[in-house]
Amino acid sequence: GGLAFGFDRLCSLFGGSESIRDYIAFPKNNAGRDVMLDAPSYLDQSQLDELYLELRKPEEK
Repeated sequence: GGLAFGFDRLCSLFGGSESIRDYIAFPKNNAGRDVMLDAPSYLDQSQLDELYLELRKPEEK
């Protein structure tokens, strides 16, 4: 047993969401794996292109 405040459930009710996952601080995927476990990781160029981001090295002084 345990006692939980249920703030995420309360927020999902007031927010009108069908899924509580939108309000959970550290959600797991369908396999029960933390999606941020491997973060930070290297980004593929396709991911950067999708977000219109460009990485540049800082200028040396």
